[in-house]
Amino acid sequence: MKVVINGCYGGFSLSHKAFLKLREMKNKHALEEPDYEEPYGDGSTRGTWGIDKVGFFLRDIPRDDKDLLEVIELLGEEANGECARLEIVEVPDGVEWEIDEYDGNEHVAEKHRTWR
Repeated sequence: MKVVINGCYGGFSLSHKAFLKLREMKNKHALEEPDYEEPYGDGSTRGTWGIDKVGFFLRDIPRDDKDLLEVIELLGEEANGECARLEIVEVPDGVEWEIDEYDGNEHVAEKHRTWR
């Protein structure tokens, strides 16, 4: 199984180009999210938060989404959102996994029980 993670500090996000490609593919997650760079009648955009208020698309898309994987493989570095370096990690079939992160730098871990 393949899973997309962010391999640097900053956090997972997709570029506008990757977002639009997912919309072309009729991906339900991309179709449900507004296009923050789509201009209003006066030329302004709604923007998102962050540097230049762009580049933070689809932060909550399932990381094993088949369309997402295809777009990452197709676009490579052009799929990276602001402060992101997206990578595809192979996880053995049948493993229950989750994504752990520290300051946006992510890794895939096998799910297990924890107590506090």
